[in-house]
Amino acid sequence: MAIQAIERVFIETLAGSAPREVVLRGWVYRLRVLGKTAFLILRDCTGEAQCVLASEALKEHRLRAEDVVEVRGTVRPEPRAKAGCEVHVSEIRVLNRAAANLPFLSSHDTAEVGLETLVQYRPLALRTEAVGDVFRVQAALLAAFRQALDRRHFTEIVTSKIVGGGTEGGTSLFAIEYFDRVAYLAQSPQFYKEHGVAGFERVYETGHVYRAEPHASGRHLTEYYSLDIELGFIDGPEEVIQLERELLTEMFESLNGRLGPVLLKRRPERLPSLLGVPCWEFPECLQMLREAFGRTDLSEDLDPEAERQLCELARRATGVPAVFVLGFPLSARPFYTAPRGSAGAASSFDLLFEGVEITTGGQRLHRRQDLESALRSRSIDPQGFESHLAMFDLGMPPHGGLAIGLERLTCQVMGLPNVRQAALYPRDRYRLTP
Repeated sequence: MAIQAIERVFIETLAGSAPREVVLRGWVYRLRVLGKTAFLILRDCTGEAQCVLASEALKEHRLRAEDVVEVRGTVRPEPRAKAGCEVHVSEIRVLNRAAANLPFLSSHDTAEVGLETLVQYRPLALRTEAVGDVFRVQAALLAAFRQALDRRHFTEIVTSKIVGGGTEGGTSLFAIEYFDRVAYLAQSPQFYKEHGVAGFERVYETGHVYRAEPHASGRHLTEYYSLDIELGFIDGPEEVIQLERELLTEMFESLNGRLGPVLLKRRPERLPSLLGVPCWEFPECLQMLREAFGRTDLSEDLDPEAERQLCELARRATGVPAVFVLGFPLSARPFYTAPRGSAGAASSFDLLFEGVEITTGGQRLHRRQDLESALRSRSIDPQGFESHLAMFDLGMPPHGGLAIGLERLTCQVMGLPNVRQAALYPRDRYRLTP
């Protein structure tokens, strides 16, 4: 008579179940021996289970933390166990053994482990609670971003990351060999997003972008993941700003609901609503910085200290340390940026959140002749952008959009000091491995 095999179950299904035989698979998280009885804490992607076995069996299998095992046994109620039940082991099968001298264990406090070590041994780091939580939150942000835009009639697009030139006049590009010519890694999907507006009206994309900028700070990466939005038929950048208020509020509400306890380990309170975040004009910001902090050194842009100071002023005014800054000098923004009035300002904004700029956006020029004039004003030959400009002959509506750096957003949400902590495999000026 054939014996019916028992399928593997996930640990989260054990709680509250009647006594039954189960098969679990996972990593040995912790081991504890009390006389003739041993306790093996097993962890899979859904949780932890306390498994009880004879100390001799533990010694026989030579088990240690991080070994990959299959456990067969009977699940029984046990109020003292974390899950309210435990598994009495009848059989253990070692699927793979971990090395004897690991640099840290998944049960360790990663605050005592350096970032370089956590990156070098990333899979092991992800099994720790602290590091794993960062990327669970990041995944939830990405999912909530998509869901909020799908409800608003946006179409997700996927565009090439190998391009013939830059979106910002050819600066900060990584050149690559492309058969018999030179190509580049995309700085941004900006041009493709605009083409998408001419086809779908509302589009978004999530994907890596590349900046060949020799930064070595805790804010910058040479490869980062960008959440990009572009929408047509707008009257001004204020519509894009309002969309982002609603979008981030929905994303934060989703995180508070799904991962509230995880967030509160890192933050003093839940993520706030951003519906009331103010929008301050750039000249107004410079004046406020002069009056509140004596800053007289800024004219074309904001430095990191000014971003922190403006967020503090916003916190005092609204209770939320976030502010949109609108109307930067047009000369400091990309050529495709629409002007704001006639005084040299741009219809371009940044969103500062908890002291860091996490978004750049604005309204774009939507007429070919205006784009050509903007290029010439910067001594750039429009002919070099002909394949892009040709799309504006097809019926391009007034449009605008924004881009959010996912790693920076994750950093701010989780209260991390370094953006590399929010990149699974960070790429910066010095790192290409693992």
